[in-house]
Amino acid sequence: MVARRTPPERAKEWQSDLIAGLDVIRDRTSALGRFMEAYSQLARLPAPRRQACEIGELVRRAAKLEYRMAVVVEPGFEGLVNLDPDQIEQALINLIKNAVDAVTETHGEVHIRWTLDRRNLEIEVLDEGAGLPNTTNLFVPFFTTKPGGSGIGLVLSRQIAEAHGGTLIVENRQDQPGCRALLRIVW
Repeated sequence: MVARRTPPERAKEWQSDLIAGLDVIRDRTSALGRFMEAYSQLARLPAPRRQACEIGELVRRAAKLEYRMAVVVEPGFEGLVNLDPDQIEQALINLIKNAVDAVTETHGEVHIRWTLDRRNLEIEVLDEGAGLPNTTNLFVPFFTTKPGGSGIGLVLSRQIAEAHGGTLIVENRQDQPGCRALLRIVW
């Protein structure tokens, strides 16, 4: 014999389903809002506004913006380079943030260093994290392995590098565990 639910039980069940459905709608709406915000940031990167910029000062400023730990800034070229300081600073903030995220479990360090030759500025962000298990989707927009991550930091940083005639490479380190992000800019 099948037990019949009374009208109050059905009403409670209906109310529970309604609340669960509204929670799903709220979560999806919030996720869609984050997606649209991230997409609009990614889609409207302006052309670089190059100007003479003191590269050592720019690197140190980006490193100091990381509040969770001190980033080790290794000595590098001190002088003027021609680039968009706002865009390069944003790329460095993204790379440093990823590196610090990577070392939170290992309690390692994050280092940043830079070199300059006749045509290229190279900035390396090195972390002592666990490394990348898979590099396949690193530059796929909105792909993230971090809870609450937007998946646009590396994509945006690569777009900034390419807009400056350069490249961004993110790979596992060969000398020890961790990752190496190499931002190369033609100046």
